[in-house]
Amino acid sequence: MSALSPSPAASVARLGDVPSLRAQVRAWRTAGEDVALVPTMGALHEGHLTLVRQARETCRRVIVSIFVNPTQFGPSEDFSRYPRDPERDVALLATAGADAAYLPDVATMYPPGFSTTVSVAGLTEQLCGPLRPGHFAGVATVVTKLLLQALPDRALFGEKDYQQLQVIRRFVRDLDIPVTIEGVPTVRETDGLALSSRNQYLSAEERAAAPHLAAVLRRVADAVRAGAETAPALAEGRAALEAAGFGPVQYLSVNDADSLAPLDRVAGPARVLAAAYLGRTRLIDNVAV
Repeated sequence: MSALSPSPAASVARLGDVPSLRAQVRAWRTAGEDVALVPTMGALHEGHLTLVRQARETCRRVIVSIFVNPTQFGPSEDFSRYPRDPERDVALLATAGADAAYLPDVATMYPPGFSTTVSVAGLTEQLCGPLRPGHFAGVATVVTKLLLQALPDRALFGEKDYQQLQVIRRFVRDLDIPVTIEGVPTVRETDGLALSSRNQYLSAEERAAAPHLAAVLRRVADAVRAGAETAPALAEGRAALEAAGFGPVQYLSVNDADSLAPLDRVAGPARVLAAAYLGRTRLIDNVAV
């Protein structure tokens, strides 16, 4: 899949604060139009634009938020170097059919004196949770704010961040937030690599090796789907990742698709999930069983 470049299209309304966002949503609702929200951190790629197009199919109006959320990055993570190009992003959103881009700054999202955190127990205590302390509380807090600021009918998230998707579904249910959460299948390159804004960190050699992650996940999924115990399938998969140049492999796991509890053997809907470094770049991916 080639790099995206904007092409001329309809303009996208730029909104920078909560009053302007709510005024726009109120105008659409007065006109009898429903609204979808696609939360992003920018550095848009075809995966994000697929979310926008899917949103367009389900709702009359589509808002895309662009906010690099500092509270979901750890102190040694890539917040400062995370790619940012809002002008390109807004131009791409016009080609995908978005109606508005919401680009709040940090002071809008976390004004002086901000002291509230949303956290989700259970789902965050495995996989990426212990490896990224505070990450999911940062995600849950910012997404809660975005949903309450816009109050859309639907919000769409990619399944590549599957644990994040399950966390969002859980707090929306638990807090009675009146928004339907829709997961959209992962968009991949032709060689299987899941699209991610962080893929641009990969060197040419690392990019050539990166598709092994998805290939290993598929092999593990095929094995456990056929009845194999998860432990030997995962051991074989981890060895294959290390042989392909990945390391450290932070986890390779088979988990229940709803609760994310680790499974010894698959007897219902499940996911194979992985997080592994390729050079300095941390890649995550998952496939359904």
